[in-house]
Amino acid sequence: MQRLALFDLDNTLIDRQAAFRAWAEEFVTDRGLDDEALTWLIATDAHMPGPRGPFFTAVRDAFALTQAAENLWQQYRQRMPELVSCRVEDLNALQQLRSAGWRIGIVTNGMTDNQQGKIRRTGLDALVDAWCISGEVGIRKPDPKIFQIIAQRCGASTQHGGWMVGDDLTLDIAGGHGAGLHTIWLQATQTPQEFVGPGPTSPQPP
Repeated sequence: MQRLALFDLDNTLIDRQAAFRAWAEEFVTDRGLDDEALTWLIATDAHMPGPRGPFFTAVRDAFALTQAAENLWQQYRQRMPELVSCRVEDLNALQQLRSAGWRIGIVTNGMTDNQQGKIRRTGLDALVDAWCISGEVGIRKPDPKIFQIIAQRCGASTQHGGWMVGDDLTLDIAGGHGAGLHTIWLQATQTPQEFVGPGPTSPQPP
């Protein structure tokens, strides 16, 4: 099997939850809202994964804002890359993988400006061979095609195997399996019983 390691971005290589909370705290403070508003933002974000358009429409309506939802979304995309962080241990691990001859790619759903900003801001751009963002190619995980694209950008092919590492059982684990990859599941917000699919899946050790 070829040495190909593909990684999800949000809540895998970077702490997206912490960055979102920081953004939400700023949002509440700037608009003179209370702690209930902060709780609502965090809970609503957790229950509305996927494209952010519907989320910011809900935010506009919930707080009776005069700003357009698209404008709120654009401001969010500009700010989030400034709030994300990547653990030093993870940066070092990526360096070690590359030194050992692994080809490394990032495959992520989201808008190109937001996700690419996160990759560059954290220095991940210097530690991977390539990345693929759904907003750029018009294909979202778990579609196998997006995994094929990132493998090709890394100078590899999913036909020769490899690994997909991520936190989402549907997008990353089922998606990785569908593309013919081995997988490593990193987060325990979903139970393994929520996903049943072929091939090896390794949960993160306790």
